Amino acid sequence: MTIGDQIIPFSPVPDTELSAIAKQLRRDIVTMISTAGSGHPGGSLSAVEIITALYFKIMRHCPSEPGWIERDRFILSKGHAAPALYAALAESGYFPVSELATLRKLGSRLQGHADRTATPGVEMSSGSLGQGLSFGVGTALAAGLNNKKYRVYVLIGGGECNEGQVWEAAMSAYHFKLDNMVAFIDHNELQLDGTNHDIMNIEPLGEKWSAFGWHTIEIDGHNFNEILSSLEEAKNIKGQPTAIVAHTIKGKGISYMENKVEFHGKAPNPEETKKALQELA
Repeated sequence: MTIGDQIIPFSPVPDTELSAIAKQLRRDIVTMISTAGSGHPGGSLSAVEIITALYFKIMRHCPSEPGWIERDRFILSKGHAAPALYAALAESGYFPVSELATLRKLGSRLQGHADRTATPGVEMSSGSLGQGLSFGVGTALAAGLNNKKYRVYVLIGGGECNEGQVWEAAMSAYHFKLDNMVAFIDHNELQLDGTNHDIMNIEPLGEKWSAFGWHTIEIDGHNFNEILSSLEEAKNIKGQPTAIVAHTIKGKGISYMENKVEFHGKAPNPEETKKALQELA
């Protein structure tokens, strides 16, 4: 919020509240995709704990002033997970929660892939995969050039690491010693039409990031203690960027979606939605 000309950043919540917030974000994701009749639930649900930790505990940001120059930046490279980002933005105050019901509707600010020119709090317009890390490199470089202390967090899909541009950006981040930059890899081991292993094996993923010069940490991407600990570790790394390989479950939190590739881009029907919300009650 703002008091006069003074900007007051979002107040971090206690660690004990993060799980409840994550559950609410999951309810929001299921409801908005079901209402829209289309969307990407699987990869949105796998990223919930990461996004919750960043928006409600770690990042300095101000929902009432989305363009605050000192804000930390979150860049959603896996843009099809926009429902998870929208839920976090709404629940932290960037726009009314009721607006989530407009997902993918004509004229809505909440399109299937995020639009930075339309939606408060969105840092990068998305659609084509593989571009977010490059955008993040530029954003992190700008911080140094402008003598700003903000940090840059980029969320990449595991399958997205098939894109060559990801690795060009990884080389650049190491070359420029961008220690104000963290890349989360949402490693749920599934992509649009199969497993990463079958389509284009990316293992050993952690060793690859290390070989590209990144300080690399591997965690359970649904464990808040591990997420927060890894982010604290990243803040203390100097002279190199940090990659956090987060082992996650596609469709996490909904029994019939977990590890099911068909829910990469399929909305739940009314009966499935009812069952999901019962499980998330």
